[in-house]
Amino acid sequence: MRSRILAFVQALRADGVDVSVAETMDAVRGVAAAGVEREVLRESLAACLVKDEADRPTFDRLFDAAFPLVGVERRAGARQRRAGGGVGAVATAGGRGTAGGRGRPREEPAEAERRRPAPARPPSASRETARTPQGLEDRSPRDAARRPGRVARRLALMRLPFDEFTARDVQEARDVVRELGRRLRARLSRRERSMRRGRVDFRRTIRASMSSGGVPARPRFRARRPARPELVALCDLSGSVAAASELMLGLIAPAADWFRRAHLFVYVDRLCAVSIEDGHVAPGGPLDLHARSDFGRVLEELWGGRRDLLGRSTLLLVLGDARNNRRPPRADLLRAVHDRVARLVWLVPEPRARWDTGDSVLSRYAPVCDAVLECVDLAALAAAVRQAL
Repeated sequence: MRSRILAFVQALRADGVDVSVAETMDAVRGVAAAGVEREVLRESLAACLVKDEADRPTFDRLFDAAFPLVGVERRAGARQRRAGGGVGAVATAGGRGTAGGRGRPREEPAEAERRRPAPARPPSASRETARTPQGLEDRSPRDAARRPGRVARRLALMRLPFDEFTARDVQEARDVVRELGRRLRARLSRRERSMRRGRVDFRRTIRASMSSGGVPARPRFRARRPARPELVALCDLSGSVAAASELMLGLIAPAADWFRRAHLFVYVDRLCAVSIEDGHVAPGGPLDLHARSDFGRVLEELWGGRRDLLGRSTLLLVLGDARNNRRPPRADLLRAVHDRVARLVWLVPEPRARWDTGDSVLSRYAPVCDAVLECVDLAALAAAVRQAL
């Protein structure tokens, strides 16, 4: 039972429900005290693991998959035993006939052991086989057995380098990105709820405890209402980085309404505002995908015409390979942008070995950034976006 509870906790975490180590230990102790009757087990685990009622539907769905109805299993087992019993009766009759010299010869025990069907894999093993990076998994072992190709395909898409993506890969990856985006949105919302509560105010807590004989029964917290940050994203749509840019925009689009303001742009040699419609990038103005990359010119447009979008609470995300066709990089403008925003993070969809090769001028931009993160595949991109936000 302990292993099943731990596997259940892992499934909850993979689906976006925050469960701490202490809460997991409480769940094990609670089940040991309350018993394993199914509904008692459900409520015991819920009391220990569910902190937000909005997570209860997810908890119930994963609980039903991890702890199926025993009666259903028993009826299925009984049907199998009845079917197996008929075969066993025939075999026994055949054995008695063999003793009299008729029918098939009796099998030796070793031979019978070799002919015995292999035991079924336990649910925990199936669950481990179905697990994929970044929390993408088929929760039900039965579903995983039915759709092994789907799980394997997701694994392959998560680890496929962006420069090897085909049009079909991008199309299939959009479904994965939508799921990742929903989980990113839920993660940001949970973090905001925990931050809004603030830290414990010991002075107010001790003062309030006087009414209860000095027992701090009701902790007092410092008021903290952090304002949501603003987001500005610049994504390079030239060459092999176009697939990475489209998927990153699809990843952050579901979480865009979490920010106070979110402005999404793409560029080749000009800045162009975009939106995400049905998983596709919809430009809001002219965009020449066959132009020569010029990030220096993009910085001039950002600083000259969009400076009002940059403020002390702005997170600026840039995704690109910093290849500038040997045109002026204008790193001075990027420094001015950095001094104006709260944080500047550059995501590079190329392996580190290719940085600053050819016409790449990443070394001119990197010292200005607060972080430069390598993200050569979808799994690394999702991890980098979570780190940046």
